[in-house]
Amino acid sequence: MVLDIPPRTCMIDRSGHEVWRQLNEARCRIFHSSSRHQTDGVFRALTEQRVRTPWIEALRKQQAEGTAPGQTSGKQEVPSHRSLAPKRMEDSYHSVILPLAQDPWLLDTYLNSSGHIRLGTIFMDLDALSGVIAYKHTGEDVTTVTASCDRIVINHPLTEICDLELSGQVTYATGRSSLEISMQVAKAPKDGERIRNEDILLSCTFTMVSLDPGTKKPVPVNPLIVETPEEKRLYALGERNSEIRKQRKQTALIKYTPNDLESDLIHAFWQKQLQFHDPYDELRKPDNVHFMDTTRLRTATIMQPQNRNRHHFMIFGGFLLKQTFELAFTTAAAFAHARPTFVSLDPSTFQNPVPVGSILYLTATVVYTDPPLIGAPGEQFDAESKYTRVQIRVDSKVRDVEHGRSKPTGQFNYTFNVEKNIRVMPRTYQEFMMYLDARRRAEQVKESVKEDEIGLSPKAAEQSVTE
Repeated sequence: MVLDIPPRTCMIDRSGHEVWRQLNEARCRIFHSSSRHQTDGVFRALTEQRVRTPWIEALRKQQAEGTAPGQTSGKQEVPSHRSLAPKRMEDSYHSVILPLAQDPWLLDTYLNSSGHIRLGTIFMDLDALSGVIAYKHTGEDVTTVTASCDRIVINHPLTEICDLELSGQVTYATGRSSLEISMQVAKAPKDGERIRNEDILLSCTFTMVSLDPGTKKPVPVNPLIVETPEEKRLYALGERNSEIRKQRKQTALIKYTPNDLESDLIHAFWQKQLQFHDPYDELRKPDNVHFMDTTRLRTATIMQPQNRNRHHFMIFGGFLLKQTFELAFTTAAAFAHARPTFVSLDPSTFQNPVPVGSILYLTATVVYTDPPLIGAPGEQFDAESKYTRVQIRVDSKVRDVEHGRSKPTGQFNYTFNVEKNIRVMPRTYQEFMMYLDARRRAEQVKESVKEDEIGLSPKAAEQSVTE
């Protein structure tokens, strides 16, 4: 950068040649900017594992070959002699230290306007870490994609800005195409020390699927060797999560009608709506009750190559997690007019890949509140509680810019606590189905949290320096 000062500037001072010399030196002095500290929301140690080829090189190669972005060869590319020998959990273990307390410029990319750590950026890191772990287990011959996030749960509040350790390993793999990865984020321990249970900020599990790069068909992965009691416990959790996914498919509302209890709940809501509008009934909709359709927020974003995955032409799952989380957070805040605190990312699915250059449409809706406006027969809850647990469903779809084709890409379910007595009320059949699906998820999460003895009280969550 050259500082351009017009020659006539020297006439403002009568000190003569000295001023002239200094100004001329200033005019030709070269200034160098300091090295970049910013990242795209994913820590450098993980970004390097994800993006190995500059975008311009990948684009030129694709143009030279005359192929469409993401187009496959159609031929099997996984070697037939690929080893599928069982592996240990520790073989895939990987950890990264995020030096937030040491590097203020790095911290700058992880903070929001109120000084809280943006969990969406942590979710990006976790998805990138899950990819590193998956490839340590499967090898580089396969394509591994995120199929679902079974849960992300806050274990303990983070009360100060500190270095964080992100770590995880494959904890469930039977030899078929899918594998489950368990990860955690905790305060980075000092040298020679181990992480204490109370230092664990959050834990999560991701399900990954391995595909043949040429055919995009599932391929088998190495099964796990389970030896120690702790490994057996983690493996059993993976089996439980797999069973829950199967049960959810078998009873999905898209295929099956609501059960008797849920039908009674729909009828009770319908009766309540009639009361609200009956001119001969004094009951009217309370101010803290909001119809579901009034809670929706939508966004549209073009997908840029800076957020691509290691296969160049698709957006990596962590970016979708960040985008959906921040929209869900905004929706909860707009609904309650209070600062939400994150509780969990409930079981969520990635349905289709998101190509670079496409447009991503997100729709967030408040689909369930706990305590509810109307409980199921026999259900007990504190209707006067000053805290409300709000579940946000974010539906995503992607549209091809050139052809206008669209397809769903995933559904993400976030739960937040707000310090407000507020309720959501469905009033169409579609909204009733969304409400019941969210209610089922809430019940499943309650059970798993109770079994694992994790989760925060609303008051404790408010003390955390995370969103």
